[in-house]
Amino acid sequence: MTGFNGLGTHLGNLWRLSSAETRSISPENFTGEKGQGGMATEGTEAHCARDLGQGWKISPSIQVAPGECRTLADIEGPGAIQHIWLTPTGHWRFSILRIYWDDQPHPAVECPVGDFFASGWNRYGQISSLAVCVNPGSAFNSYWEMPFRSRCRITLTNIADDAMVLYYQITYTLTSVPKDAAYFHAQFRRVNPLSYKEPYTILDGVQGHGQYVGTAMAWGVNNNGWWGEGEIKFYLNGDSDFPTICDTGTEDYFCGSYNFDVGKEQGGYREFTTPYSGMPLVIRPDGLYESQTRFSLYRWHISDPIRFKHDLRITIQALSWRSDGRYLPLQDDIASVAYWYQTLPTMPFPPLPDRDTLEII
Repeated sequence: MTGFNGLGTHLGNLWRLSSAETRSISPENFTGEKGQGGMATEGTEAHCARDLGQGWKISPSIQVAPGECRTLADIEGPGAIQHIWLTPTGHWRFSILRIYWDDQPHPAVECPVGDFFASGWNRYGQISSLAVCVNPGSAFNSYWEMPFRSRCRITLTNIADDAMVLYYQITYTLTSVPKDAAYFHAQFRRVNPLSYKEPYTILDGVQGHGQYVGTAMAWGVNNNGWWGEGEIKFYLNGDSDFPTICDTGTEDYFCGSYNFDVGKEQGGYREFTTPYSGMPLVIRPDGLYESQTRFSLYRWHISDPIRFKHDLRITIQALSWRSDGRYLPLQDDIASVAYWYQTLPTMPFPPLPDRDTLEII
């Protein structure tokens, strides 16, 4: 995308004029309509503005009741989502984000909100990347551009037992969409524990034409020792037993090396966050109830998208070491989000796990 019509803008073309129109949805303007922001007379902070009146931050947030599904945005296109900012309270794994394109009945994005923003352990870790930024203290930002032609609908469902408070801002542009624009997708999966000698499936069942653009993982190890010898494999366009793309190890795929280990004298595992990849959070055992080491990881294929014409399947091995230099297949706690663009229609996703299966334990 060139940015001529308001899509694909970057530093190199910010100076170009465009006929696109910018809109933004928040609790101060639920519809994003022109000239309709800040008009609320009721809202979560109305009591704070009781001496000031209309226009003085009356509705900056919403409450989402237990079991409630709230529509955050319902936009008529053509256009593109350009930025999503959320700051939810409560358990991030129990808030489910869904995005629907062009009246397709099933979602193209279905993820717990923390996992969507590469924060799968319900704990803050700074992320400073091109696609996702996570900032103090629970500020989730997505910069994935998401074009749509006729409609975009975004919902958030609270499956927790307690009400949650949500501040949010969804900024989009109303503009023409090129014929070759694909639709953004994101799918969550979680297995705990992984079956012995079974690879973990990051993505399967994709049919259509598109490109794979990112992986986020929340990886909890259930053994001692190094856990990341496993290879990630991309099966493209009819590959069966063997993939077209095979990486050499878990830390290699996430653009690190040698176990992410800088030596015990320097703290061992080293967190990092870069524009394209990172390990922003390492949860270390505390000698009591935090008994396992846990990792958050992300890898964005922004400069190197993995293109497919017909179908796509992705797996990763969980692999450690036995004695005598032999590999040990692991049975770890692994959750992931796969991000890709593709043509519609989308195959329905596998059912999202129930709350007990989603829970971080």
